This record gives sequence, structure tokens and C-alpha cells, in this order.
Amino acid sequence: MSTRIAEASPSDGGPDLRLAGSAVAAWLTALAGLHLGAGAALLLAALGAVFSTIGALHLLQVLGRPTPRVQRYGWIAVAVGLGVVCGGAATGARLAVRDADTLRALAEQRASVTADLVVRDDPRPIRTAPGRPATLLVATDLVRLAERDGPRVAAPVRVLVLATDPAWRGLLPGQRLSAQGRLDVPRGGDLTAVVLGATGPPVRHGSPSWAQRAAGSLRAGLQRACAPLPDAQGGLLPGLVVGDTSRLLPTVEQDFRATGMTHLNAVSGSNVAIVVGAVLLVARWCRAGPWLAAGLCGVALVGFVILVRPSPSVVRAATMGAIGLAALAAGRPRAALPALAAAVTVLILVDPALAGDAGFALSVLATGGLLLLAPRWRDGLRRRGVPAGLAEALAVPAAAQLACAPVVAGISGTVSVVAVPANLLAVPAIAPATVLGVLAAVLSPIWPAGAEFAAWLASWPAWWLVLVARYGARLPAGTLPWPGGVWGALLLAASTVALLVAVRRPVVRRLVAVVGVAAVLGAVPVRLVARGWPPSGWIVVACAVGQGDAVVLPAASGRAVVVDAGPEPAAVDACLRRLGVREVPLFVVSHFHVDHVGGVAGVFRGRRVAAVLTPALTEPETGQALVREAADGGDARLLTATAGTTYRAGGAELVVLGPPYPLRGTRSDPNNNSLVLRATVRGVRLLLPGDAETEEQRALLDRVPHDVLRADVLKVAHHGSAYQDPEFLDAVRPAVALVPVGAGNDYGHPSPGLLARLARNGARVLRTDVDGDVAAVRRDGGLAVVARGSPPGRPP
Repeated sequence: MSTRIAEASPSDGGPDLRLAGSAVAAWLTALAGLHLGAGAALLLAALGAVFSTIGALHLLQVLGRPTPRVQRYGWIAVAVGLGVVCGGAATGARLAVRDADTLRALAEQRASVTADLVVRDDPRPIRTAPGRPATLLVATDLVRLAERDGPRVAAPVRVLVLATDPAWRGLLPGQRLSAQGRLDVPRGGDLTAVVLGATGPPVRHGSPSWAQRAAGSLRAGLQRACAPLPDAQGGLLPGLVVGDTSRLLPTVEQDFRATGMTHLNAVSGSNVAIVVGAVLLVARWCRAGPWLAAGLCGVALVGFVILVRPSPSVVRAATMGAIGLAALAAGRPRAALPALAAAVTVLILVDPALAGDAGFALSVLATGGLLLLAPRWRDGLRRRGVPAGLAEALAVPAAAQLACAPVVAGISGTVSVVAVPANLLAVPAIAPATVLGVLAAVLSPIWPAGAEFAAWLASWPAWWLVLVARYGARLPAGTLPWPGGVWGALLLAASTVALLVAVRRPVVRRLVAVVGVAAVLGAVPVRLVARGWPPSGWIVVACAVGQGDAVVLPAASGRAVVVDAGPEPAAVDACLRRLGVREVPLFVVSHFHVDHVGGVAGVFRGRRVAAVLTPALTEPETGQALVREAADGGDARLLTATAGTTYRAGGAELVVLGPPYPLRGTRSDPNNNSLVLRATVRGVRLLLPGDAETEEQRALLDRVPHDVLRADVLKVAHHGSAYQDPEFLDAVRPAVALVPVGAGNDYGHPSPGLLARLARNGARVLRTDVDGDVAAVRRDGGLAVVARGSPPGRPP
């Protein structure tokens, strides 16, 4: 038996892959079980057991005599079968508990219950539909559940709480509580048994552990110490140190995403490896031995976990980071790879829901890159004369980024070209920012002034990180479009593996280098001279801002008229930055619904806005307050529009066509009192009807000559809802129809019937949920359309 196992081991110099097959099989089986159900998971486990048993008996020569090739690789196949058994059995057992008949029946009945819960992780806000209250998502474990005037249920299952009461914000992991609410069925794909829509504040029972309380106190102290800092650095530093991104500016977040630096603000395996890797670099520079270096990294890792708080995601990330760092410290990647495979298997068996967690995949891939790629690249650089410290600094971020790229591409639909150099430039700043940030957190309870001084010192390396991300995000061709979703991730993974295998041959390696250099030298000047976005000759752009409106009309170089601002500031600000808009002579509000004014602060961010044009109807008041506050803060004039008034800004002219008179008692008065604008840009007529529905459209048909409504480009009203008057559309007869709409919205927008009618009438229809930012351009005396690409965050 021992001889056969020795024969199955890889040759010297290659990585030990004997446990990798088992880990991957357990992972994929658990993922399949989460989506297919308990029965399918247990069936896979049974098939895996039969396959493993037959294979082992064959290798042991009980069932025939194996060939030398089967003898050599057979135990790897048996390990794969055992991984299927473990993953299927563990997942099937957990799913059987999750799908218990009693709980499932209560969820399907949407029963009102009182639940005793234990918080698993920090509550986090989630985006909701415009106009709805902000919602917190709280992951909890169920202790006991009691239906009102019904039976009590006790089951060790997970419950997802959706809460709007502010009292849920301050909860810490480990906190016991009870809450009342209504049950609902989860969407599936994980171990969540039911969703609880909380109807009020939680009732706390006792307090969390001392470690969680201490971590919470230190995190709050770090936030207080960072409060006097500039917004960019003050919001970044808590994210860098403890993963708290509650104050992170949206613009900084977008720059980090574009440059592949998001992992610095999230507790992931690559983040742990880079942060604690700074300690390893210092230890190597001080000529510490491998085991002493590993010990120092271990101490730093334990301190990091305590500070960030030991939630399941943090423990998972720390495990992945510890394995990678131990491998680099000991210089034995062959020994560490089986440890990684064993750790993956154990984590999957303990918590099968990790199989579908993108953070888990990023942690494992980053660590795998550190084990398989970083040592080889480091040694190769050293053989070519690169100093040891610099070689390691180059190899670590490059290996982690390359390994994580498929998952990032699948999530974002883009590939970052600047990620490796940006992360390389960021490495020197991470260690001082983190050490000083930890010092600020530790000092905050006992010496607030010292904590503020440490945070001020940490703000300088944080400033460098912000600067790297800002300029990296602005480089031409810094991010390239890529197919999103599972297939996009698999395509990039296959391409990466094929490239890594191919470049092992010197001829192919030289060919790849030549092609890469040629592509850079050829593509970058073209992008610099003739940038792909904004397209030349553009006359209107509908921004991809989610479920909302934001339309931009060029007025002059760097100046544009903006109509509406979408539901949140970051998206419209990013769109205006892409268009190079530095000044807004006129900002128009079609009406005060949040999906049109929620992002008003983004229009004012870093820009001078001269005037704000608003409708006469001030409902809803919350939206009007947002606009008034932004206008007052930006010293912009507030104007109230009336039908027939004309406004000019550079090369853009706008005429207010509607509402022709106040409309009351309609299906939605704010929608049906939207400003309806006819714009003219470079001789092209555009109609911007806000969210006008059938009532206002009919009023316009009655009061306005049809030839006045005629337009070349139509911004389709109300995100393409079905509430459109056919005669109104016939009067406009657009050649181009732009539909600002959010992907996956629950309103049914846009209406398929409306899109079909526009197409039948000869209009070219573009929608922001599919095409991203969309533009109409004037070329050779005619109209053309240009789409920038799938919007960020579009579901696969």
C-alpha cells in the first residue's frame, strides 16, 4: 500500500496535487448540491462512494490487475471520488435540515412569528428600490421560532433578517436577540432556511463575548480617530485596516474597483496575504529565519483576526492567508499545496455554503496563486538579477491578481489591465497604513489624541493608495470589457491556464512578449488620440445609473446640461467623469422621485453647477429637499420651469413643453407632472419626457401641435413602462429610442410590448440595463448609436 502511494506522488520539482482533486470534487459537489437540493447531493455522494470503492478494490488488485498507467494515477481518481462523497454527504445533511417541512410550510404561508436568533456577522446595508426605506441585511442562526398562536420550532438553521429599524445597526456577531416579523421563502443557492422581514427593533438578550465587544470598541475608536481626516483618506483607512467601508467615498470605491484594488477594503485571502506579507518582507530584510518569519506573520495574523473580529468570513480568509504565507516563509510550496487542499475540504465540510461564496473562491485562488506561481516567478526573477525583496514584491501581487482574475471578470464583466502595476505600487503603502491604523485603533480607548495623531500619520500612505487608484482608473484602456457570469469566468480561466502552459516553451514565451508589447504600443496611442468614450459627435448620452434616469447633453468642451441624476450619487458622477464633464451650466429635474434625484450630490461632486431647473409640483417633499440642499451647498440658482420657456447653454437649446397644466388625481401625480423637454443639439431634435405616463402624454397631444413633438431621438418615458399612449409615440416617431432602466428591476421595465412597437415604427432601441451608457451621435449628416458596454454590476 505504501509503495503504491509513493508511486502516485509527483516527480521531484512539481507541486504535490494528490489532495487537490479531492478538494475540488468536494467543492463542486457542494456547489451542485446547494442548487439542486438535498436529494441530488446525497445521490452524488452515493455514486461517489460506489466509484471510490470499485476504484480502490481495483488498485488493491481485488478486482482485477490494474495497468501501470491506472496504477500511477488511480489513487488520484479515488481521491476525487472521496471528495464527492464528503461534499455530497455534508451538503445533503445540511440541506435536509434547511428544508424541514415545518419551517418550509411556515415560510410559504408567510407566517407572523417571534424568533430567537444569534447574529452571525455584522449587519450590512443593501440597495433597495428607489423610494423604499433603507434595508439592513442581518445573517443569523435560529435558536427557536414561535408562530403567533401556534407551535414552537427549534432547528439549527440560518435565517436572513431584512430590517429597516435603525436599532439593528449596532448589533455585534454573537449577540442573542429576539425579533418579530413575517417569514418568507429564500431565493436558494445557500443554506438560508427562511427570510424574516422584521417589523420592529430587536430585543437584545445579554451581550456578545468580550472579544466581540473589544473589537467593536476598537473599530468605533478607529472611526472617531479618522473623522478629522479628509474624506477620501478618512473613509479608506478603516476599510484598509478592519474592512469597515461605511464611510468610503463612492468615487474612491469605483477607482479601487477599476484598478483591481478592491481586495484591500475586504477581508479576503489576498488581502490578508498582502497585509501580513509586509511583515514577511521586513522579516526577510532583517535576515530572520524561515520559521521565525512564519512566527511573526502568525502573530500579526492573530492580531488582525482579533481586531477585525473573528467572524466566519474572517477566519476563512485568515486560514487561506496563513497557508500562503507559511509556504513563502518555509520555501516549501509542495508541502503547502496539500495543506491548502485539506483546508478547503475541511472548510467546505464545516460550511458547505462557502462553495457558492465569491469571497471564498477569491481567497482560495489568491492563495493557490501564491503557492503555485509566486515562488516560480520569484525564483525566475532572482535568476535574472532582480534583488530578492523586489522579486518577491513583484511576484506576490502578480500571482494573486492573475489567479483571481477569472472570478473578478465573472462578477464585474471587465478585465483590469492596470491591476498588477497598481497593486505593485500600492504594496509599499499598505504596511505603514495598516500598522499605524492598528495603533490608532488600540490607542483610541485610552488616548484619543494619540489615536488621532496615528491616524493622521496613516493618512499619508492612504493618500498614496487613493492617488494610485485615481490615476490608474483614468488610464486609457485600463479596464477592458469581458463576458460576465460563469461562462465569462470559465473562458478567462481556460485562457489563463492555456497561456501559462504555453509560455513554458521559450519560443511561445518570446512570441507572447512580442505580441503583448506590440498590442500596448499599438492600442494605447490609438486610445489616447481617439478615445472610445465618449464617441466623437455625441449629442446625447443616457447614463447607466441603475433603475433611474440621468441624461447628458453636450454644451461645450467640458460642459454639459444634465437632466436628472439617477438613484444614487456614485453612478451619475462616474458617468459624468467618463464624459469629461467639469461644469454643468444647467441641471434639470424632471420630477422629485428618488430614482431621478437621489444622485443629485453626484452631479455637484467636484463640478460647478450654475442653475437648477425644477418642476412646479414639489412632491414628494423628500426629493425636493435633496435637490434644495444640493443647490444651496453648491451656490446654484433654483429656477421653476413653466411651459413654453426656452433655455440655452452653449450648443444645447431646451424648450419646456409640459406639463401643459397641473394634473391631479392621476395614477401618479409626480410622474404626470414631469417636465417634458424638447432639446436641440447640433440640429438634432430630442424629446425628454421624464416619467410622463398616459395622462400627461394625452394632455400634451391635446395642447401641443404634433409636429412640435416630432423628434429624432426619444428618451423613453418612465424606464419603458407599459403606461404609454400609442398616439404619443406615433407623434414623436423617433429614429433612436434610449431606455434608461435598471437590470433585474421588479417593476417589469421595460415593457416588451412597448419595445416591439418602437421597433416596428423603425426606431433603433438601446437600453442601459443591457448596453451600459448609450449615446446618439451625429455622423455624416445622419444619426448613429454607440453603446459603451454592459453596465457594472449587471447580473449574469
